[in-house]
Amino acid sequence: MAPLLLQAVFLPIILSFIVYLVGRRVGGKVGWLSFIILLYSTLLILLAASMGPEYLEQYPWQPIGIFGLKIDGLSLPFAATIYLLSTVLAVYSIPYMEHRVEEMAEEEGKGEDYVKGRLALYHLLYLIYAAGMLGTVLSTNLIQFYIFFEIMLIPSFFLISEFGYGDRARISLMYFLWTHVGALILLAGILSIGILVGSFDFSVVAASRLPLTVTLWVAVAITIGLFVKLAAFGLHIWLPYAHAEAPTPISALLSPAMIGIGGYAFIRILLFLLPEAYQTVTLGAAIWGLVTMIYGGLMALMQDDIKRLLAYSSVSQMGYIIFGMASAYYLGVSGSVFQYVSHGTGKAMLFMVAGAIILQTRGVRSISHMGGLAGKLPLTAIGAMLGFLTIIGVPPLNGFQSEWMLFAGAIAGARALGSDLRFTISILALLSTPLTAGYTLWAMKRIFFGPRPEEMERVREAPPTVTIPILFLAFVGLILGVYPALITERLIPLMRIAFGVG
Repeated sequence: MAPLLLQAVFLPIILSFIVYLVGRRVGGKVGWLSFIILLYSTLLILLAASMGPEYLEQYPWQPIGIFGLKIDGLSLPFAATIYLLSTVLAVYSIPYMEHRVEEMAEEEGKGEDYVKGRLALYHLLYLIYAAGMLGTVLSTNLIQFYIFFEIMLIPSFFLISEFGYGDRARISLMYFLWTHVGALILLAGILSIGILVGSFDFSVVAASRLPLTVTLWVAVAITIGLFVKLAAFGLHIWLPYAHAEAPTPISALLSPAMIGIGGYAFIRILLFLLPEAYQTVTLGAAIWGLVTMIYGGLMALMQDDIKRLLAYSSVSQMGYIIFGMASAYYLGVSGSVFQYVSHGTGKAMLFMVAGAIILQTRGVRSISHMGGLAGKLPLTAIGAMLGFLTIIGVPPLNGFQSEWMLFAGAIAGARALGSDLRFTISILALLSTPLTAGYTLWAMKRIFFGPRPEEMERVREAPPTVTIPILFLAFVGLILGVYPALITERLIPLMRIAFGVG
């Protein structure tokens, strides 16, 4: 058996050091090498997925027994989204990070060697970050999962602290502390499972039947730990700062790819390994998701900074994912997974649009200082509109398919359980969706239409390395909206089995 998944995870990590050495010589052009590495790794994932409904690789590793990597109906949408976005953003990073690092060099009075060294460091950290996210969703062992969970945290911390905006040292530290504390709470739950079961392997834990009184407390710890990563209401404090001040390519990975991994872990660990505890915690989680949806949408309406608007939008969208995964019904959970993919394509496009505007207007982020940019940035405006329509959930884009599944599943689940409270929560969640349309269309109007400020008259369209990645993701969103079976044909049968639905 060819080690397809092993290569996909570890080649970017191993080759990142070669990328660093090359980058010190050629500067930003090394981004093309990062792109080739990630493109090859993405093709490996798709090749592994083509070998059947489930593809598993196992390797002996003494610390945990078996090191496993697995593609199935649940992990494939997450893995494919992570590496698709990472590959596309490697191209986008070439012009954006050259501009950002040159800006930093000018501020500090540094020369060309500084620029090349910083760009080399960026791409080294970028590759490790992408591989850490992938390893997390392919893991078949709780300890292995946690190791990758931390691997994706460390490079993302340095990417913010070294290349971010504003008070990046303080913000990156806040980001690290919040997410690391959440990870430690998660670790407490993981270690409890391992001690009680005598193994950390997913298949062994799934076959065990622990007392509900024990697993409930473990499930609460895991839920809280993962909800920090998901930026659920009350645990979201770090996200608006980190996502707003991170360099834009990293914002476009933090928001669409990384934080949603908490949703994957919730489904994988609680639904598949601790199903009785899952049924117990879902009602509280569904309420928490509803509050997160509404709070994030209201806060997004109040923002003038384009990146902070998108950051609070991500809080709201994580509320959708939480609400769906807590629906206690196969269709709702499937919709939550699909929502991760839809949010991934749509929100990555929007952060890239924000970066294009920042790049072309020499750092303008205030929406009140924009206007009429559709005439100057037509391709960027098209990408923005398609990105906004995706997260609103307008057909035929993929956001419509995911939201339809999510809400239909939540309502069907409430009826199946005979719960009036769940039905009421589902209706309230459905009624909160116009908030998304409100802040997105209001932002679109203020940024791209109306009178154009005089200082924006000299703005020109971003280079193809910026606009083509945006439009490519729009094309992906359209394909998934028209043909959702690319996601659902493996996902829904797996979820039906998990819920015992014939």
